[in-house]
Amino acid sequence: MDGRFTAKGARTGRRVTAGLLVAAMAVGSVVMWLVVPVGCLWGASQLYQSTTPNFGVYLGVLLAVVVSMAGIGKLLGSLGRLHARVVSEGVIEARRQAPWLRSMRGEREPGRPTTVLDVVMLTSVATALVLLALWFFLLAGSSMPGA
Repeated sequence: MDGRFTAKGARTGRRVTAGLLVAAMAVGSVVMWLVVPVGCLWGASQLYQSTTPNFGVYLGVLLAVVVSMAGIGKLLGSLGRLHARVVSEGVIEARRQAPWLRSMRGEREPGRPTTVLDVVMLTSVATALVLLALWFFLLAGSSMPGA
């Protein structure tokens, strides 16, 4: 078998894997920003049937949202690192000098490079904000007296 075909197949496999990881990050960000808060509120409404909930219910929902989002954030970070390994396979990184060994007058490098996870999360947050604004101004209706 010719080596060209196996190398080409490996590149195609890495692209497919990278695409699936990006899709998983996109789904994970939607789950983090939409499913977790709505699910926690729904769960609290199922557990507490009164129309006047106490402070403990609100605190429980807040805690559940924070813990769930932190867990999903860790999972998304792992997916982002896995994506970076899949994409950079076969790429040799240049040696980096530690920040404390650089000259204070040396050229400044921009912070860390932008990752695919950064783009996915920024896109999901921007989309959520736009959809929230559209819902608020176009679909929510008015609760003002006389409107």
